[in-house]
Amino acid sequence: MNNKDLAKNVLDLVGGEQNISGLTHCATRLRFVLKDDNKADLKALDQLEGVLKAQNSGGQVQVVIGAKVDAVYSEVKNLTSDKIGELTESTDSGPKKRRNPINVVLETIAGIFTPVLPALVGCGMIKCLATVITAMGYLEGSGFLTIINMIGDCIFYFMPFFLAVSAANRFKTNPYLAVALAAGLMHPTILNAAAQIAETGVNSIDFLGMPILLMKYSSSVIPIILAVWIMSYVYPIVNRVIPKFLQVLLTPMIVLFIMIPVELIVLGPVGSYIGDWLTNGINSLFSTAGVLAGAILGFFKPIMVMFGMHYAIMPIQVQQVATLGATVLLPTALAANLAQAGAAFGVFVLTKSKTMKSAAASSGFTALFGITEPAIYGVTLKYKRPFFAGCLAGGLVGGFYSLVHTTANAISLPGVLAIGTYTSDRYMYVVIGCIAAVVLGFVFTLLAGIKEDTDGNKSKQQATNKVNSNQAAVATDTTPASVSSQTSSDMLIVSPMTGEIKPISEVEDQAFAQELMGKGIAIVPTDGKVYAPFDGVVEALYRTKHAIGLKAANGVEILIHIGVDTVSLKGKYFNAHIEQGQTIQAGDLLVEFDPEGITSAGYNTITSIVVTNMQQYGDVLTTATSGPIRESEPLIKLIP
Repeated sequence: MNNKDLAKNVLDLVGGEQNISGLTHCATRLRFVLKDDNKADLKALDQLEGVLKAQNSGGQVQVVIGAKVDAVYSEVKNLTSDKIGELTESTDSGPKKRRNPINVVLETIAGIFTPVLPALVGCGMIKCLATVITAMGYLEGSGFLTIINMIGDCIFYFMPFFLAVSAANRFKTNPYLAVALAAGLMHPTILNAAAQIAETGVNSIDFLGMPILLMKYSSSVIPIILAVWIMSYVYPIVNRVIPKFLQVLLTPMIVLFIMIPVELIVLGPVGSYIGDWLTNGINSLFSTAGVLAGAILGFFKPIMVMFGMHYAIMPIQVQQVATLGATVLLPTALAANLAQAGAAFGVFVLTKSKTMKSAAASSGFTALFGITEPAIYGVTLKYKRPFFAGCLAGGLVGGFYSLVHTTANAISLPGVLAIGTYTSDRYMYVVIGCIAAVVLGFVFTLLAGIKEDTDGNKSKQQATNKVNSNQAAVATDTTPASVSSQTSSDMLIVSPMTGEIKPISEVEDQAFAQELMGKGIAIVPTDGKVYAPFDGVVEALYRTKHAIGLKAANGVEILIHIGVDTVSLKGKYFNAHIEQGQTIQAGDLLVEFDPEGITSAGYNTITSIVVTNMQQYGDVLTTATSGPIRESEPLIKLIP
């Protein structure tokens, strides 16, 4: 299934565009905020080909895709309107459901830090490169190494600016005023004065009798988030008070006049103290009960990933690196990730399924580089024992890393490519821990064994067929249609249009060409009319009118899909003469379309006509694979 097909099915199974109030994605999963979670078919999503796992966690419906999530996300966005924002709350005037405050906090953290991750990881990997070059003794003191170090450090030095934009998007307030708030924290008046406290003895600035404490905010996390959050309430209040003809001039001025002093006097110091308290608290925990803390985090990290809770510790990791230059949390994540990689390789050895061997090998290597969702959802969790074998191995190595005081000096994906950013009592301990995590995960999985699911592939195919037949056309974003034919022993379906017959394999849509939607035939139309091939019912009519589902009394189901990717035309060039649920007679005009208009818009008009419930028949045959055909002439033959 290609990315577009997968996106269409996912969109349908979460309840359609009208049920989505917010959407974003992280490294491996789509994250939907839905108006009604009950409309999402998690079971069907979970079994859909291309989906590793579907779950409702943290107030979101999370659809785990794996490494190609960015491409699938783009396809989903292409299929939806611009009204769907990044994890926005619904503006629907209907009743709001009460939400768990913890879920709201987790969702907010994820919504703020997920967009920043590419910059965090990119700078982290550059920092890793600089560390390796320095350790090897090359280019010491060179301009090249200076610039590389600068690139690695830039996101931490300017962290408030990155988080200001992300937080503004999350809290739905003006992003440019949010950046201005970050500039207030980062202004040289504050930073330079804070750096000179030891020399001048001045640690505050008087503002109308209130002290502004001089603090370094260049690497802070919490102050700017608090400031943007408060501004999201202040801005609309000010805007309501100011007359409309003065809003452009006065609203930004008043908001900044209020917010920058407030953030410097109250929010900045409070946020800094909270950040320092969390950072020092975690470090104290690891210094007093380091082995136990490391073991617990190493064991539960994959479980946190399952529920999307790993984002809750992201601000602490960033704050630790920014404040102390290193974090004690990432080594436990490194241990957990590599242990799941080892468990996946164990499944590769144990399984007899060629499909699962391929999945285990590829996801195992992906986990080595720091992305574990494909290994967890696609392999280890499927058999359960390997998952917990990996958790146990991660816990043991996480405890070992804490024992030898392993830390990471940059935020990066916890995988083998980033081990240059890790330090320990002896660097060899970092390498030993990496090898031990993979080996222990592998060995524990071999000892635990797996219970081979011989029906796994069959269940997946049945689930995909179910989606195709009952939810949405995989490649068309429509509900697969149903059609019946005549009641003779060998049932015939006549052609619904006039044109040139083509093999279904020539359709430039793999869902049809590979008969994933069902067996059938294609027609290149010579006019723009689709007629009913029998007496029956319009089972489905997509809103863009490019696809029709029909069903007759004896249960034969067909889908007529006009063109390739014509859903993108959004109904242009199509005119429907029927409605969903309407009873039809053979020969009734169903839909008219403009072939020339569709072609001029860059779309192929080849029409797929497939039997979507083909599994109920002994065989589905076509009367010809090429040549001209007229409407109402025999087209498809069903063998009971």
